[in-house]
Amino acid sequence: MRYAGSILELIGGTPLVRLTRVTRELGPAEAQPLILGKLEALNPGGSVKDRIALPMIEAAERDGLLRPGGTIIEPTSGNTGHGLAIAAALRGYRCIFVMADKQSAEKQALLRAYGAEVVLCPTNVPPESPESYYSVAARLARDIPGAFKPDQYWNMENPRAHERTTGPEIWEQTEGRITHLVASAGTGGTVSGVAHHLKRQKPEIVVVGADPEGSVLSGDTARPYLTEGIGEDFFPGTFDPAVVDRWVRVSDRDAFAMARRITREEGILAGESCGTAVVAALTVARELLASGAAAREAVFVVILPDGGRSYLSKLYNDEWMRANGLLASPGAIIRVADLLADRHRDGRLPDLVLARTTQRVGEAIDLFERYGISQVPVSQDPEGNAVGGIVGSITEKGLLDRAYRDPSIVERTVGEVMDRPLPTVEVGAALDEAFAKLAAGAPALVAVEGGTPVGVVSRLDLLEFLAHRRA
Repeated sequence: MRYAGSILELIGGTPLVRLTRVTRELGPAEAQPLILGKLEALNPGGSVKDRIALPMIEAAERDGLLRPGGTIIEPTSGNTGHGLAIAAALRGYRCIFVMADKQSAEKQALLRAYGAEVVLCPTNVPPESPESYYSVAARLARDIPGAFKPDQYWNMENPRAHERTTGPEIWEQTEGRITHLVASAGTGGTVSGVAHHLKRQKPEIVVVGADPEGSVLSGDTARPYLTEGIGEDFFPGTFDPAVVDRWVRVSDRDAFAMARRITREEGILAGESCGTAVVAALTVARELLASGAAAREAVFVVILPDGGRSYLSKLYNDEWMRANGLLASPGAIIRVADLLADRHRDGRLPDLVLARTTQRVGEAIDLFERYGISQVPVSQDPEGNAVGGIVGSITEKGLLDRAYRDPSIVERTVGEVMDRPLPTVEVGAALDEAFAKLAAGAPALVAVEGGTPVGVVSRLDLLEFLAHRRA
C-alpha cells in the first residue's frame, strides 16, 4: 500500500505544466519559448507557502523557541498562515494570524477552519505604524506567554526551504534546460532560495522578478495596490536582491485580467500573483522573440504561487472587479457611434431630426408622430445644423404638459415653448459616458462629431441597443 504518514509528507513535488493558450499572442507555437507553470496550488494548504511553514516550526522547536502548548503568531497575507495552521494542527499549537484587511474573506475563513484566530489590521498604514499588521503581530508575540513569531520576512528558514526543495525540483524536472525563472516576490524567500540553487547549477539562468505597481522591491514608490500576497513597502531580510536579473512591474488590472485568462483558457484556477508572474513571463518572452534570439530554445519556469479558491469573492466576482475599476463594463468598449449605426441600419429614421425656433409647435408634434421619437433638439439657424446653433429642445412629455393646460399652444412657435438644450456627447465616446449622463437625469443626448450634431441618443435607444446585442 502507498500512503503518507501525515498531510505534511505531501508538501512539495508539485508538477510543471505547459501554458499553451495564454501564450498564443507570441506567435506560432514552434517558434515560441517553452513556458512552464509550476503548480504550487497543489500543495496541501494550496500555496507555495506550505514549503516554509514546517521548517520554520521545526527550527524553533530545536532552538527551544517553541515548546508544547505554545502559540504561533504570524503576520501573513493568508497563505503562510494556512501552512503554519496545518503544521500547528498536527503538533498541537495555538495560532494567531494577523492580516491586512485587504485580504480576501476566503483566506480569513480558511484560517479559522483550521482553528486559528484572525486579527485584522488596516492596509493603508506604514509598516512602522502601531496599527500595521507587522506591529500588531510583534506586540502580541511580546505580550502572550509562550508565543513564538516565525517571522517569515526575516526567518532564513524561508529561503533555505526553497533552496532545498523548490530549486532542485525545477532543475530535475527541466533536466537542467531551464533558461528563465519567473517568480513574484513578497518576502522574497521563494525567488531567492530557488535562484540560489539554480544559479549554482547554471549561472547564466535569467531570474525575472514580477512585482505589483506600488511595491518597493522593483524600485517603485510605495503606494496601495489590490494584488494580494506579493510586493512590499519595505525590504525583507529573506530577500536577496542580487539574484534578480531584471524586474517586470505589473498593474493590478493586468494581473487580475491574466489570472482570469489562465483560469478560463488554461483550466488552471489561478490567483492574482499567478497573473502577475505570467504577465512578466510573456513580457520577457515577447522581448526575446523581438530580439531575434533563438527563443524556441528557451525554457521558462513560472512559479504559480497559489490557486484561485481564496479569491472567489474578489478576483472572480464581476461586481467587485467593476467596483474596483478592474473589469470594464460592456459600454467601456462600445462607442456612441456603434449605437447610432445600429439604430439607423434600416434607414427609416434620419441621422438627425431638428426643429427650428420659428416652426409652429404643431409642426414639431408632426415630427414626433412621423419618426416615432419623443425629443428633438431645437436650432435657431433656419437651415444649418451646427452645434452652436442649437439653443433648446422639445420633448413629447414637455409639450403634452403644456398643451393639456392650453391647447392653443400648438399655434405658437417652438422658440416660445422650448426647454433647455440637451447635453452633448461625442460620437467617439464610450457608451459608458452616455449612460452616465442619461442616468444623471438627461432625457436624451445630442451626439456630436467635429462640432456638428449627427444624432440623438435617448434612454430608449440605449435600452433597445443593449437588448438587440444580447439577442
